[in-house]
This record gives sequence, structure tokens and C-alpha cells, in this order.
Amino acid sequence: MSHEHVSYLELLARGAATEAYDRPALLARASGAGPQELAGLEEAKVLALRVRAELEGRRRREAELSALIETAHDLAGLRDLDAVLRAIVQRARSLLGTEVAYLSLNDPVAGDTYMRVTEGSVSARFQQVRLGMGEGLGGLVAQTARPYVTDDYFQDERFQHTRTIDTAVRDEGLVAILGVPLSLGSQVIGVLFAADRRARVFEREQVALLCSLAAHAAVAIDTANLLAETRSALAELERANDIIREHSGVIERASEVHDRLSELVLHGGGVHDVAEAVSEVLGGTVEFTEAHAGSARRAEGHAVREGDDWVAAVSAGGEPLGALVLHGRPELDPVDQRTLERAALVTSLLLLARRSAGEAEQRVRGELLDDLLDAPDRDRRLLRERAARLRTDSTAPHVVLAARVDRAGGAADTDTGRRESADRRRLGAAASHLAATRHGLASARDGGTVLLLPLGPGESAADLARQTARHLGDTLREPVTVGASAPVGAPLDRPDEVGPAYEEARRCLDALRLLHRTGQGAAAEDLGFLGLLLADSRDIDGFVERTVGQVVAYDRRRGTDLVRTLDAYFASGMSPARTKEELHVHVNTVAQRLERVGRLLGPDWQSPARALEIQLALRLHALAGAVPGT
Repeated sequence: MSHEHVSYLELLARGAATEAYDRPALLARASGAGPQELAGLEEAKVLALRVRAELEGRRRREAELSALIETAHDLAGLRDLDAVLRAIVQRARSLLGTEVAYLSLNDPVAGDTYMRVTEGSVSARFQQVRLGMGEGLGGLVAQTARPYVTDDYFQDERFQHTRTIDTAVRDEGLVAILGVPLSLGSQVIGVLFAADRRARVFEREQVALLCSLAAHAAVAIDTANLLAETRSALAELERANDIIREHSGVIERASEVHDRLSELVLHGGGVHDVAEAVSEVLGGTVEFTEAHAGSARRAEGHAVREGDDWVAAVSAGGEPLGALVLHGRPELDPVDQRTLERAALVTSLLLLARRSAGEAEQRVRGELLDDLLDAPDRDRRLLRERAARLRTDSTAPHVVLAARVDRAGGAADTDTGRRESADRRRLGAAASHLAATRHGLASARDGGTVLLLPLGPGESAADLARQTARHLGDTLREPVTVGASAPVGAPLDRPDEVGPAYEEARRCLDALRLLHRTGQGAAAEDLGFLGLLLADSRDIDGFVERTVGQVVAYDRRRGTDLVRTLDAYFASGMSPARTKEELHVHVNTVAQRLERVGRLLGPDWQSPARALEIQLALRLHALAGAVPGT
């Protein structure tokens, strides 16, 4: 075997490019080889290229078969439909070597098809487009149940072009598109696409591969639907069994609840212990609430049904204290009704026994917090002694929180004052209980409640505000809005900082209500640019860092132009096609940069709220860079 023939084998062994196979003949011709030897080399070259093409084909088929096997494995362990569909779209993009792949599903109610999963897309408009049946290439595939391929979308007249679809495709910069149907039997449920931002020809084998992946996607959707139906049927059977067991154990439960309630009273149990014990016995959810006090009082000691709930009054000496409310048992037999009424009587006794002690502690906690707010120049040693008696942690950082009840709708004018007074009383009681359990302080103030609570390990002011809003809202069964200050270190050592912190918390509370975010909790750091206007610190650098810091840092480390690309993207109306004109780069470069931005800032960075925050942060970052010495 000649040296040149060995060279072809070496080229095959290392998978050299096609152009490399011309080199042996060129070297032989340069060294003066004769016509016969050159003809032999040309024949060997043809054979080597044929072997190379066969090897490449086999490697490609192995990769495709491996991807189909992996997809089948994903289906066998199906847990999350979205994860399986994303994997299928990612494999379609990888195997066909396209820049974009996406999957749409038909909406039988709206009569169109919508985007479900996209991979490689950077245009928000494209990701949200909907196609009517027969409109665009995808609508034609969904209507005819046949694959369609176009080498140049905008020059193809086989399908109906619409302004909405063409604008979205042009915004994404797509040119060549292949779409295949997702079919269950004779029914088309969606379309799987592979697309490029340049003209290209899709081969028959690539169409067949995408059809195979589409078949797997259709099976995944069908499997998920069957699993949902099975779970629903099992849940119905389980509910039927629960009803049978419930009716067979009525008398046994009555005896059990008598023993449990007696034990709770003897061992100093609380109202929530009673509710939990009765919940277990009756098989529903029992809670104590003051919201039903008026209607429960009219029942004269009997449990009454209100909608799907049962309500038993809790009163003492004719004064309504609230009610026990049973959820989840719309049908209640007479024995279980008496069980609920007995639990209400036990609850009233426990409330009376603890009311005096609770009112005294609440008053003391409120007085200490009032002194911190109104008289911060008092003797700090005495303040710390009073806090120690209340088991308040005086060394940890604290947060001041302002809370108000925000009811949905409204009451009649004649009832407004009485309703607001009841809300303040109930909120004050719930806040005082929370302050006692968290070793903090609480007091009624300015038509609402103010709390001073310590921060837990790793907890932020925003975390504490959200937890407090959720806890108070669940307790009152009404939306409670909570604004938080920045942390105050050791407030008993710095009592003069408590008052300003309360004013900051109130401004944050007012902002939440103006933003229609009632029932939520937040600190200034949660409110983005608006937080800068509320907080005393005006932490502009912190806002920029939280919003676009990762992009700025990436540019600094890698020498990239992500910040400049973002500026141009927003200035161009969030259109990649117009952005590339502004930057004088290829649309693929814009797409790659925006894809990197998405990985740094998160998938929702193009949503209206996030986009506004990002643009403000970019403007502030640019202004800071323009200031000498910054």
C-alpha cells in the first residue's frame, strides 16, 4: 500500500474535513508523480470520500436513534409534561442544527394554535404569537395534518400570510422553517417546528426525524392527560371511601371528642388545641374566628349551617367572642353537631380564663413600643429592663412593620365606623399574639397596628413583611397589608431610630395600597425604583446592582457588549431585527447576546414590569458612568 493511500486512511481515522482529501494528490503532483499514480490517487480519494460519507451518515443516524431512545426514556418516567416537551424541542434544535425550535398546541376553545415551548427564541412578540387555523406555515400544518417546509418564508405563497404572524417571524429574524404535525390518531393537537435565520434546505431524513420527535411529543401529551384523568378517578374513589368510614364511626367520634376536650382543659390547652382536636374527630377543618360572631349569636347556642360551613357560637355572659367554624363537612349528622357545640362551650371557658392575662401583657407590650416611638429619650436602662420582663430580644436587629386591614368591597356608610373599629381591635389582638410568639412588640397606631419584630437568621426585612402579612391575613381571614422598614440594629440601644423607621414602614404601606397590592407585605427593596423614593437611604447603587448587576459584571469580566446591546434592544422597540441595524452586527449575534442576557437575568426579563425596571437601571448606570470620578 502506497504512502498516499495510507494518508487517506489517516484522514478517515481523524475525521478530517472534505477539503483535506485533495492534499495527497496535490503533494504527489508536486513531487512529479506520473499519470497512472495520479489516477490511482484520484480513485482512492473517491473511495475514501464515499467511506467518509457513509461513516458520517451512520454517526448521524446513531445520534438520532440515541435521541429518540432518550425521549422514549423520558416518557417512561413522565413526571413533568413541560420538562419532557422542552427536552424534545431542545433535541430537535440540536439534531437538525437549527438556530430555533419551538412547539405549538391547538386551542379547541379559541379555534387557533399557540406557542407552548420555544428554544433559541429571543423575541417576546414571537413567543406570544397565536396562529389561526390555515394562517401561516404552522396554521397550515395544524389544518392539513401534513409536514410543510419553506426555504424562504417571506417568498413562499403556499400559505396565508397575515400581518401579525409575519411581524412576529420578522421580529425573530426567521427565514427557513420546517413544521410537522403532532397527531393523536386522526386528530392534530399541535405542531413541532425547526427554523433558521438564514435560507437552507431541509433534507428528507431531517423531516422524518422531526416527525418522529413530534410523535413522541404527542404521546407525552396524551400520557399526561391520561394520568390526570386517572388521578381524578382515584380521588373520587377516595372521597367515597371517606364518606363510608365517616358514617360508620359517628358514635365512636363523639366519645373520643369528650375525652380529648376533658384532657385539654385539665392540662391547660388553648383555643387552637381545641380546634385541632375537633378537626381530627370530625374529619374536617375547624378554626376559631371572630368574623362570625354576630351571625353565630343568633343561633342561641346551636351549630348552624352557613353555605358549606357549620358555625357554633363562642360567647361568655351574653358577649359574643367569636365562633368555631367547621370547613369540609357540608353534611353533618346531629351527633357531630352536638360535638361542635360542646367544643364551642369549652373554647369560651378557655378564652375567659386567659383574657385577663392576655390583655395585661398586650397593654404592657403596647406601652413599651409607644414609648420607643414617642419618647425615645427615656432612660435606656429602664427600657431594656421592661423589654427583658417581656422576653424581648433587645440585641438582635429588628424591623418596624406597619399593618392595616384592607377589606374587599365596602360596607354601608352607617356600618363603616363600626366595621373599622372591629377590624382594628381584631388586628391589634392578632398582632399582639404574633409579637408575643416572636419576642417582639406591638401597638395600635394611626388606624392600624405597628410591630417591632426581630429578624431571624438569614431573614430580610422583605421576608418578614411577607410572613407577617400572610400570618395576620390567615388569622383574620381578611387581607392585611404590611409595609416594612429597613433593619434597625439593637433598637433599645438606638430608640431614636425607631420613629423614623416607622415612618418609612408607613410610606411603604401607603405605596402598596396605591399599587393595588393589598393583602401583601413588602419592604422598600421589593418595590424596585419606587423603593428608592420611599426609603431614606436612596440606595441607587443597590437598585442598579440588584437589577442589572450580573450583566454589567459579565461585560466587565468578558469584555462583551451586553449592556450596549440591551440599550439598543429597548431603543429599537425590543426588535432583534432593528437592533442589529443599530449595532451594525448580524441578527444571529443579537440573538446570541439576548439569549445570554436571559440566562443572566431570568426568563421573565422581557415582561413589561421587569423591562421597565431594567431600562431605569440602565439609565441610572449610564448616568453614574458619566459622573467624573465614579
